[in-house]
Amino acid sequence: MPNIAILNQETIDKIAAGEVVERPCSVVKELVENAIDAGSTAITVEIKEGGISFIRITDNGCGIERDQVAVAFYRHSTSKIRSAEDLLTVKSLGFRGEALSSISAVARVELITKTYDELTGTRYVIEGSKELSNEEIGAPDGTTFIVKDLFYNVPARRKFLKTAQTEGSYISDMVEKLALSHPDISFKFINNNQTKLHTSGNGNRKDIIYHIFGREISSSLLEVKHECEYFKVEGFIGKPVITRGNRNYENYFINGRYVKSNILSRAIEEAYKSFLMQHQYPFTVLYFTFFSELDVNVHPTKMELRFDNNNEIYVELCDTIYAILSRKEMIPEVPVDSTPAPKKIVHEYKEPIPEPFEKRRINEVRAAESRSVYGQSVTSAVKDYSAIEPAVKTPKTSTAYKPAQVVTGTQQTLGDYDKVFLTESSKKQFSIIGQLFKTYWLIEFEDKLYIIDQHAAHEKVLYEKTMARLANKDFTSQRISPPIVMTLDAKESEMLEKYRPQIEQFGYEVEHFGGKEYMISAIPDNLFNIDMKDLFIEMLDDFSNATGRQTPDIITEKVASMSCKAAVKGNDKLTLPEINKLIDELLSLDNPYNCPHGRPTIISMSKYEIEKKFKRIV
Repeated sequence: MPNIAILNQETIDKIAAGEVVERPCSVVKELVENAIDAGSTAITVEIKEGGISFIRITDNGCGIERDQVAVAFYRHSTSKIRSAEDLLTVKSLGFRGEALSSISAVARVELITKTYDELTGTRYVIEGSKELSNEEIGAPDGTTFIVKDLFYNVPARRKFLKTAQTEGSYISDMVEKLALSHPDISFKFINNNQTKLHTSGNGNRKDIIYHIFGREISSSLLEVKHECEYFKVEGFIGKPVITRGNRNYENYFINGRYVKSNILSRAIEEAYKSFLMQHQYPFTVLYFTFFSELDVNVHPTKMELRFDNNNEIYVELCDTIYAILSRKEMIPEVPVDSTPAPKKIVHEYKEPIPEPFEKRRINEVRAAESRSVYGQSVTSAVKDYSAIEPAVKTPKTSTAYKPAQVVTGTQQTLGDYDKVFLTESSKKQFSIIGQLFKTYWLIEFEDKLYIIDQHAAHEKVLYEKTMARLANKDFTSQRISPPIVMTLDAKESEMLEKYRPQIEQFGYEVEHFGGKEYMISAIPDNLFNIDMKDLFIEMLDDFSNATGRQTPDIITEKVASMSCKAAVKGNDKLTLPEINKLIDELLSLDNPYNCPHGRPTIISMSKYEIEKKFKRIV
């Protein structure tokens, strides 16, 4: 049997460093968080070759006293906490006392620091956990860390780093997250001598979003401001037109710390579920202050945490975001011509001249077009980055929002909004033009052309009706004769017995017919043009392939599938009374603007854009 021996300190340091320092991005995160804890108002991050060969972090914080510099590089040395009890109330970003020790174990580190009270600073050099120099030096107030040749003494780890460009992109993303989490600090990021990011540090959250994500996103934000017994949340969420195929745009910060949380992610995505297409994720920048105790000591990277009251936090956040989304009109406006205009050639092309009788109303059209949903001009909306309205919490099960409804003591009147398309009062002014391609309905309202996808709209109506029946447990069944007899294998039989209550909620009545045979004697009512046998088998397959998903998620997906199959299709000719009935049913929904899969039910085109296309105005 091999002898058991204690590892030497150098090996211990390298193993421990592997938990904290995964890549150059980890070094930047740890050192910038230390700079934030030091009270810095300006932080500069400079890297070369993706941070593998060179990282420099400079701040104007409080600095480190000369006699404390060497101690700061010992393992588990920190000024943030004093006992284990402090872990539940820690306010600083760093607290484990492992960062400097881990970084110095796998890189060549130089530290230059000076406190406000000292006349001179300190230069400290350490490589592979071995101190090489500790001397007095002239230096400005604050701290500068220079980290070179990361993993120079751990070739196995260095070999598995990505390319310099990829590692640099990780660092860029992390600096952006840190800048978003602390808009009151000016961040500067330099990559290979090129300045990639420089924030003002003025504390304005909309400014920092505009600076990092650009005008398109910053002009499509909804403000979030809510407080409950568990947490307070402020910030912004994106309208459903802003989506990505991954969660990179889901940003949330807890007590100033950028983290990842399955509870918060699931709550956000559940609120957006009926507004987005499948496998699309929303944009959020949310700042949480939690009143209950948090455990941030889950992993050395401090990117994960645990909450008390997980379920209550999930429900509260989901309802808050859903309330904001459900009381906004989410009809995307589609420009007629999205291609860039051709360059004008001098002497060969002349601008088209509007017809004389058109000149008088050009300004009127432009003025009408410049109105936003909240009565603010487009010019001012762009200048302020977004037309923001404070969030008002309403129950998720509330009826469709009406402009004059009183919510939590705040009176919202029709004058607070432009005319909203899907309201009873607006419907009286509709001018239904007709059906296009036997699929789309064209409606004129004020100075816009609205286009309704009859399949998506009908699918949404059926989905909401079916979900309401599930919630109220008043599903009805339709007896069939002769009954459907089918053979189920062992797995399908197991799923049938396990999820029988949910299946019966749909309106199915299933009896064992002997052996492997089962008889369906009743099927869900009001679902036409569907092969009920195939639908039943599909449902059992979904249950068997659940892979950890909760039953309500499977039920919701199946309701969406049923609604899609039962809805009118493209190329189905509808009459005018039928489309009027469909619009009336849309009016009754909380979210009539997206089908259960997230596709839009309605889009609009402005009169201004159409007239530009015909060159009636310029």
